[in-house]
Amino acid sequence: MQVLKEDIRDRILAIARQQFAQNGYSKTSMREIAGLAGVGVGNIYNYFANKDELFREVVRPVLYALEAMLQEHHGIRGEDIMMMRSEKYLKSCIDEYVSLINTHRGLMEILLFRAQGSSLEHFRENYTDRSTELVKAWFTSMRQKHPEINTAVSDFIIHLHTVWMFTLFEELLMHSVPQQEMETILHDYILFEIQGWRAIIQI
Repeated sequence: MQVLKEDIRDRILAIARQQFAQNGYSKTSMREIAGLAGVGVGNIYNYFANKDELFREVVRPVLYALEAMLQEHHGIRGEDIMMMRSEKYLKSCIDEYVSLINTHRGLMEILLFRAQGSSLEHFRENYTDRSTELVKAWFTSMRQKHPEINTAVSDFIIHLHTVWMFTLFEELLMHSVPQQEMETILHDYILFEIQGWRAIIQI
């Protein structure tokens, strides 16, 4: 029986993903999802408390991936700032962005373009605000480790760093950029970013 229940839950998630991608959060109803999944509308609430919980569960993999990326660079697992000098750092950033889009393209489109009306409607803004605070804290810790660097960077510049990242993702998704061209674009963008930060931080 437990296997059957898990199968129903997976079916609900699969249908919900299709509906959210096609119609967006606000124009998708639990009744529609239940009907397409072959589940009673009352029964669907045994699996998900409400539409917002279902939406968050659908996009959870990309939320986790974006959080991991944030923590990897500036949070609890933040790289040493001097890594910005290395080719390895450049390649790892490119690989990370390519993997994120290739693995979660559909979910990123739902999260970034179809979330209006959900609790994730302002995800980009909230993520950007958290990123700004994390980068500021990371700069402080790096300044203690490397007193010679310049970390007198305005909050607005740090804020723009994440805004540009989301703009990049959105443009790549909207224009369905082919794989090889995407990798070239990401290489140039990340090189541009790293060289800019190196000039500001003076490393």
